[in-house]
Amino acid sequence: MSDPLPGGLSGPSFEQALLVAPFHSWLQLKVLTANKDGIELEFPWRDETISNPRTRTIHGGVLASLIDLAGMYAILAQTTLVSATADLHVDYLRPATNGPIRIRAHVVKLGRTVSVAATELLDDAGVMVATGRGSYLMRPAAQPAA
Repeated sequence: MSDPLPGGLSGPSFEQALLVAPFHSWLQLKVLTANKDGIELEFPWRDETISNPRTRTIHGGVLASLIDLAGMYAILAQTTLVSATADLHVDYLRPATNGPIRIRAHVVKLGRTVSVAATELLDDAGVMVATGRGSYLMRPAAQPAA
């Protein structure tokens, strides 16, 4: 990890944030990079995420979750003020049949009330399987005591 912006999560605190919720921990995401330019994560291939045993494709809900989480964590790499997802749009481009899945996310807009992040999911051959864009609610910064 390199060059996080002041106020954002970095190093062990960033990796620990991935383990806060049981679902996030269950995903077993690996942080490859996290800095002011964005984040890159890796999701290991897991048979329990397959929705169609015949074609061995990852469930679309899991892919959407990866896009949502990566967008939020891209914002967390810059500021700890993000609080919740307000909107999420996912484009499924092709079935995800090979893993691990590489996840790349970057901040499009860092705002006071709403921030936006874009995410790409790539299979183990580097083929893009889904993209997405999320809007995230921000909480107000603590006001200094008068």
